Amino acid sequence: MLLLAVDTATPAVTAALHDGSSVVAESSRVDARRHGELLLPAVDRVLAEAGVKLDAVTAVVAGVGPGPYTGLRVGLVTATTFGSALGVPVYGICTLDGLAHASGLDEPFVVATDARRKEVYWARYDSSRTAVGEPAVDRPADIAEQVTGLPAVGAGALLYPETFPDARAPEHVSAGALASLAALKLAAGEEFLPALPLYLRRPDAQVPKNYKVVTPK
Repeated sequence: MLLLAVDTATPAVTAALHDGSSVVAESSRVDARRHGELLLPAVDRVLAEAGVKLDAVTAVVAGVGPGPYTGLRVGLVTATTFGSALGVPVYGICTLDGLAHASGLDEPFVVATDARRKEVYWARYDSSRTAVGEPAVDRPADIAEQVTGLPAVGAGALLYPETFPDARAPEHVSAGALASLAALKLAAGEEFLPALPLYLRRPDAQVPKNYKVVTPK
């Protein structure tokens, strides 16, 4: 087994290789505006570090978000393209689940990432492997009562300490954590999400309300 994992749902552009037992190579860089520019070089780095070619990959793992529209699509399009070219499966994993897994927490907690617009993408967990409910997007003040007293991980928690006073590492998702989680799920025969973007809301770019359609005469 050789899993290639990628995630661009957050400002972290991250790629990793996992051999079924452990992470053998990983590359991450935090840059919210250069997902498309940074992801393929990151994949090249982890392949070179592991001393393998792309055709050695047996499956691709993709973080499906939630995340901003443009950045999220970079990782998913790359993952599905690799899967199609190599003829291997592409497994989707919620990015928040990757952060939860990396936390190693064995108690109730929250994962929160920055959703911009003064909102967070968030989800509750009973442990690092057990989600409670579905991911959501909300203003931190609107969910304060639901997360009171719970530790929180992710960049969204750090941005809003009044709602998440017990913020902990990790701040950003890592492809190594996604790959490790995928390996556990495969060993346990668990299902994966489809490799489709989990947006939770409409993209920032909108057609102007007074847009005038010009039709030929």
